[in-house]
Amino acid sequence: MSLAHDPVFSAARPHPRSRLRTQRIADLRDAVLHEWEHRVRASVRGAAQLLPPILIDTLPAFFDHLAEALSAGNPRQTAASNSNVPAVHGNERARMTSYGPEQVIQEYQIFRDCFADAALAAGLPLRRRDWAILHASIDIAIRDAIREFTAMHDSFQRRIAAGLSHDMRNPLSVILISAQLLQRQAGLEPEKVADLTQRIVDHGKRLDTMIEELLDTLSYHRGQQLPLVLTQFDLLPLAQSVCGQVNLQQPGKCRVTGTGVMGWWCENSLRRALENLLGNAVKYGDDGVIELRLEQAHGRVIVTVHNSGPAIAEEQMTRIFDYLRRDNHAPAPGWGIGLPYVQNVAESHGGSVAVDSAPATGTSFILDLPVDCRPYVQPAA
Repeated sequence: MSLAHDPVFSAARPHPRSRLRTQRIADLRDAVLHEWEHRVRASVRGAAQLLPPILIDTLPAFFDHLAEALSAGNPRQTAASNSNVPAVHGNERARMTSYGPEQVIQEYQIFRDCFADAALAAGLPLRRRDWAILHASIDIAIRDAIREFTAMHDSFQRRIAAGLSHDMRNPLSVILISAQLLQRQAGLEPEKVADLTQRIVDHGKRLDTMIEELLDTLSYHRGQQLPLVLTQFDLLPLAQSVCGQVNLQQPGKCRVTGTGVMGWWCENSLRRALENLLGNAVKYGDDGVIELRLEQAHGRVIVTVHNSGPAIAEEQMTRIFDYLRRDNHAPAPGWGIGLPYVQNVAESHGGSVAVDSAPATGTSFILDLPVDCRPYVQPAA
C-alpha cells in the first residue's frame, strides 16, 4: 500500500483544500499590514509621526503566527501561543513611542478588523472556529503587550528618578566647594568673589531644574527613551564648562581638545552625561590628566573621555552599563547609576556609547551621536 492510501498518513496530512486555504490566508499578509498601517496612522494618536520600521514593529510575526493558528493540523492554538511577540511589541511601544496603554490596545483591535475585512474581500469568510481563534489571539496579545508596556514604564520611572537623584550631587558639590572657598579665603579679589557667587547661583538653578525633572518623572508615562528638549548649540563650550567643574576641585585635572561642533541635541541631558563620564574618570583613573576630545565625522560627533590608570577587567566589560551594577571592589564603589544613564542619553539621541580599555592605553568612553538627532528621537512634550 502506498503512503498516499495509508489511513494514518492521510489523517496526518492536511487535505489539499485545507492547504490551499492556509496558503490563501498567508498571502493576505501584505494587504492586511498595509491597511493596518493606513488605519493606525489615521486614527491612533501619536502613530502618524512614527517611521515605518518603528510603526510596523512585530506585527508581521504576529500575522504569521495567526495564520499558523488558523491552519488545520497546526499545533499553534492562538497567535500568542508559545511566543513572546506581543510582549516584545508592548516593550518596544514603551521604549520607542509616546503611546499610552490605550494606543497599544487600539492597534490590536484595528489589526483584528483589518484581518477580517481582508479575508472577506479575498473570498475567505471566517468560520466560527476562525473567529474564536482571532478573538483569543487579540485578547491574549493585548494582555501580554500591556503587561510588558506597564512593566517597562515602571522600570523606566525608577531608573530615571534614581539617575536624577544621583546626578544632583554634581551641582551640589560645586555649590558647597564655592561656598567653602568664600568662607576660607578672606580678602579675595572682587572678580574671584563674583565668579564663585555666580557658580553658586548657576548650579543652584541647575539643582532646582533637576528637582522639577524628578517630580515630573514620578508621573512620567512615556517610553524608555528620555524626554529630550532639543536645541541647536556648540558642544565645545558645554564640554569646557563640565571640565571646568572638575578643575575647580582638582586644578588642571581635565583638558578639552578638538574643535567646536554645532548640532541639535538636548543640552541638559548631555551635560549630565558628560558629568557622569568625567566623574567616572576621576573615580577610577589615576593621577593623570583626563582628556575630553571632540571630533566630527560623517554627520556624527564623537566625544571621547579618556583616563589613564587601571583597565576595566574583561569580565566587567559586558556588564559595565548594567543598571545598579555596583563594583564594590573598586577604589570608589558606586551605585551603578551613572553609566546606564549615559547609555540612555546616547540611545535616546539615536546614538551609542562604547568603552575601550586596556592596561597599555587606559580607558576611553566613546559617546557617538548624530550631529542632528531630530529625526531619531522622541522630543519632550
